[in-house]
Amino acid sequence: MRIDVWSDLVCPWCYLGKRRLERALEAFEHRAEVEVKFHAFQLDPTLPRGETFPQLDVLVRKYGSPAAEIEALQRKLEGLAAEDGLEYHLVGGRTGNTLDAHRVVKLATIRGVEGAVVNRLFRAHFTEGRSIFDAESLAALGAEAGLDAEEVRACVAQQALGPEVEEDLRMAREMGIRGVPFFLIDRTYAVNGAQPVDLWSKALAHAHKGT
Repeated sequence: MRIDVWSDLVCPWCYLGKRRLERALEAFEHRAEVEVKFHAFQLDPTLPRGETFPQLDVLVRKYGSPAAEIEALQRKLEGLAAEDGLEYHLVGGRTGNTLDAHRVVKLATIRGVEGAVVNRLFRAHFTEGRSIFDAESLAALGAEAGLDAEEVRACVAQQALGPEVEEDLRMAREMGIRGVPFFLIDRTYAVNGAQPVDLWSKALAHAHKGT
């Protein structure tokens, strides 16, 4: 069984959805048969590369909602994440263009450490408040998750693996994916959003019966 996951590394629901899938897989008796594959998605590709911006300003501009309302939603999401064992610090956070981070994930896929790198980047952004938007930070985080720091720096500097990232984005457009996380089981069963663990358990069992 293969689960393809489209997500963005600054998407709090993506990190939460990933954790809930992992919890369901831990209890799934056929876990050894499941491969999880990550695909790039960009919530805001218009942000300049290599810079960071106050997340609140970006969200206010994007949704047109009052800052106080957005901060209240962020605090609520911090609580939801805590229920699943994740530590979020969303209020006062910064964001940026994730294209280079997605390049690093593609490099991690080639080197066989995709899952570790995705986890490291999510935790760096949401828990530790570390940048995932510049080459030096990405090199340090990549090295912590099993990549060679110099190779990561070169990947970002040379804007490598762009076609691989663009292929993910193209697939998302063709499938009409407008929000993430989006999960596709065996290219047949779709799961949208950060669904509860019990729903995931049912989806996994249903998909396995269909194989």
